[in-house]
Amino acid sequence: MEYPQRRRGPQVNLPAVLLLMLASVAGTAAGADVIPAAARLAATCTGCHGTNGDSVGDALPKLAGRHKDVLLASLKDFKSGERPATVMTQLTKGYTDEQLERLAEFFSKQDASAQGGANTASPATSATSQSSGAGS
Repeated sequence: MEYPQRRRGPQVNLPAVLLLMLASVAGTAAGADVIPAAARLAATCTGCHGTNGDSVGDALPKLAGRHKDVLLASLKDFKSGERPATVMTQLTKGYTDEQLERLAEFFSKQDASAQGGANTASPATSATSQSSGAGS
């Protein structure tokens, strides 16, 4: 019995295909970090403090535009329990000190809208801002 001769399709350049596959995977990996790490950490805060820390109204303090040192001091005080709060004490315990620094840096670089006033306290005014401070 004679088998029909098999047709050959176009020749595939295997090294070229592998190179294209590697390039597409590398491009995907490089573009995977579209959202910065600090912004991903800050996403937890949006429910209470608004998008990028720009809360509406005065019920909860704005984090956007506050001085980094003021924010970091408040976050560390919440974490240590020196500044008691129902929610913030528990949330901050889930972050490393490095992550708290990233959060403070992130929020300090955000623009606060005019809605509810801007929180641009400097470290010199941190004593007064501690009473209404970052995230009771």
